[in-house]
Amino acid sequence: MPSLISLTSRPSRFIKTLFAASVLLAAAAQAAEPSVSFTAPMDGAVVTSPFDVKFAVTGMEVKPAGEMAANTGHHHLLINTGPIAKGAPIPMDDTHLHYGKGQTEAKVTLPPGKYKLTMQFADGAHQSYGPALSKTINITVK
Repeated sequence: MPSLISLTSRPSRFIKTLFAASVLLAAAAQAAEPSVSFTAPMDGAVVTSPFDVKFAVTGMEVKPAGEMAANTGHHHLLINTGPIAKGAPIPMDDTHLHYGKGQTEAKVTLPPGKYKLTMQFADGAHQSYGPALSKTINITVK
C-alpha cells in the first residue's frame, strides 16, 4: 500500500492532464480575435478641421491594396455610415475614404457638425472583412 507521502509527492495523471488543459485554455483566451480601433480621435471628441485620424489593427497585417495575402488588408474610413457586410466591396466616394497605400493615419477635413466615423478593414480587393473588423465612433467638428 502506498504511503501518504508517496501519493502527495507524485501528482496523478489526472491532475497533470487537468493542469495541461488549463494552460491550453488560458493560451487560447489570450489569442484575441482580430480587431480594429481608433487611436485618434477618441469617441465623443470635439475636433477642429482638419483633424488627425489614426487607425490600429491587431491580429491582421496592414498591406497595400492589390496584395491578396491571408490575414492582411487596409483601412477605410466611412463617414456617417456603419460597417459594410463581410465580402461586400467598399464603394469609392466622398463618404468612403480608402487608404489603399497601407496608411495607418490621415488628415481628414470635414465641415462643422456631428459625425459618425466607422473604420472598416478590408482585403486587397477592397472587400470588407465585415462588422467584426470595424469600429464606430462619434465626433463633433467645431
